[in-house]
Amino acid sequence: MIDEIQKDAEDRMKKSVESTRDAMSRIRTGRATPALLEHLNVDYYGTATPIPQVATVAVSDARTLTVQPWEKNMLSVIERAILESDLGLNPITAGETMRIPLPPMTEERRITMVKVVKSEGEDGKIAIRNIRRDAIQTVRELLKEKEITEDEEKQSEGELQKITDKYVAMVDQVVADKEKEVMEV
Repeated sequence: MIDEIQKDAEDRMKKSVESTRDAMSRIRTGRATPALLEHLNVDYYGTATPIPQVATVAVSDARTLTVQPWEKNMLSVIERAILESDLGLNPITAGETMRIPLPPMTEERRITMVKVVKSEGEDGKIAIRNIRRDAIQTVRELLKEKEITEDEEKQSEGELQKITDKYVAMVDQVVADKEKEVMEV
């Protein structure tokens, strides 16, 4: 019973770390990466669809993305979505292809992005702590129902804390790596 609770908590914590990694991939650094456009949606025949599902997004060089829509009429829709996003990018349309040059980031912008990175990391750690809290609550309910002993409860809480510390450290590492990447000139 307790093993199942711990296993479930650990699985959910893994997902929280992956979610944090995913959120970090969307944060702009100085380098071009197709992940910058993954969270942007366009209207594709009445359905909000992510750009990578209606076009090929590629990196042509370290500071330029290229977008090649599968349907020519999607070019203007994709361009509008990029312009309206908070990324601060200005796409250049040439025929059936769109080039998106990434301007160099200023020191001020880099510092702002580090704050965003830390905020995302803190959100990930809060999610992990909430999972720990829920698991401990479940264990305490088992104790109330006399299905486990107090010693088992204390031991389980200790194990859950070890698991939590492991995943919080993973999130800290993801944040540190992204901070280093953002501050790289």
